[in-house]
Amino acid sequence: MAGSVPITFKQLEAIYWIANLGTFERASLKLNTTQSAISKRIQELELTIGTPLFDRSQRGARLTEKGAYIVHIAEEMLELQDRITVLRDGAAVPVHHIRFGVTELVAMTWLPRLVTLLREAYPGVVLEPEVDMARNLYERLLDDQIDVIIIPDTFSAPEVTSLILEEVQNEWMAAPGLVTGANATLSLQELSSYPILSQGTRSGSGLFFSKWMRNQGIVFPRQVSSDSMTALLGLTIAGLGLSYMPRDCFKSLIDEKKLEVIAATPALPLVPYSAMYRNDRPTNVAQKVAEIAQEACDFSSQFQNIPSEN
Repeated sequence: MAGSVPITFKQLEAIYWIANLGTFERASLKLNTTQSAISKRIQELELTIGTPLFDRSQRGARLTEKGAYIVHIAEEMLELQDRITVLRDGAAVPVHHIRFGVTELVAMTWLPRLVTLLREAYPGVVLEPEVDMARNLYERLLDDQIDVIIIPDTFSAPEVTSLILEEVQNEWMAAPGLVTGANATLSLQELSSYPILSQGTRSGSGLFFSKWMRNQGIVFPRQVSSDSMTALLGLTIAGLGLSYMPRDCFKSLIDEKKLEVIAATPALPLVPYSAMYRNDRPTNVAQKVAEIAQEACDFSSQFQNIPSEN
């Protein structure tokens, strides 16, 4: 009965080489076996599939339509075998694509540097970047939908390795003239009299500072929340409230008098950024990408790249 006998790799190998070399005899020489053995493999394959694979009314090894289709499948199987064989003797796993996610701050600072270094380390590999909120990226990492994420170090799980990259200094900022006594050092309680523009609960920095402020025992009665740092920046420059922003990244806006730093006590803590990846996966590509991120990391200015040697 058709389909009752399993198809073997040797049968697929036989039909592939018959089709490519033109005769059963040449295929037998290629596979270092006898012509009768090759014929037997084809007969068994035809019995299993339940249809002739060669047109025996014609001279030579003329494939039927279904035979040509089987040859196409056999070619794919041989390619898969070659890919597995490459791994013998400790050969590196071929990398075809790298899925990585970054937050908005990384995208507007050192993402171009990271892309340059990844292309140098993995030429020809398709890079699949995502820019999203830290919580969203972390959930995608846990779901195995992304390989490496770069976010504030606010989440943890046993199956996730976190490689610390750098700590980012944030400062309270406002439009010039908004805060009375801006030249003095203000308490958090004094800051609470102003509208506070804060990052939302899907933001790593937002979660980090929200926890810190709770520990300080401070509650800001007037808050406007947004998951977009760019939106908060626009609202702050428009004079609608105070926000905490990465100091070095937006230094140019301070120099242009669009923002001013508001000194406060206690000072905002440093935000640790990490490259995170699953440690329960069979390859070390994600670890290598995280190490490249450690080399590329630099939050000091916007849209950095590596100068060309030319």
